[in-house]
Amino acid sequence: MERLIGQPTPPPPKAVPAVEPDIRGAKTIRDLLALHTKDEACAACHARFDPVGLALENFDIFGAWRTRYRSLAGEEMITGIDRAGHDFAYAAASTVDASGQLRDGRQFQSIDDLKAVLVANPRQLARNLLHQFTVYSTGTPVRFSDRVGIERLLDQCAEDGYRVRDLLHAFVQSEIFLGHQEREGDE
Repeated sequence: MERLIGQPTPPPPKAVPAVEPDIRGAKTIRDLLALHTKDEACAACHARFDPVGLALENFDIFGAWRTRYRSLAGEEMITGIDRAGHDFAYAAASTVDASGQLRDGRQFQSIDDLKAVLVANPRQLARNLLHQFTVYSTGTPVRFSDRVGIERLLDQCAEDGYRVRDLLHAFVQSEIFLGHQEREGDE
């Protein structure tokens, strides 16, 4: 949430346990989360970030695209040799469901739909990119005093649709970037 769309999630309350593997019939992450979010406190927080995470479910842990989950047992066995030359075998399980609904009510069926929803607010995406530039280039998060400067940079780049090139050029010429560099040189 924070890196992709600039909406950090609050830490879980101290009394809330992590989602643990469920042996009572849950077969997908969606099933596990449904059990976990029966508690209203859990459900309120998870409504913030679960939809975006679920939209990414078509990507496995290596980033490869998948349409079905893997399982250890099942009727349809998949076998082959991976890129490293190792044999593999797994059972194809249920179809991945990458649909969801954001807290504001906007719905999506896939990662492409979610991208379309997010692109509808290009200024927010550009703002988040400038925040990421700030963290990467200065080593510090955006400070309260930097917010006005970031909004100025966004205003500068708005006319051309917040092109990444324009955002980067404006950022490296900004007080946020140059001022931080001067402070480091003074130390």
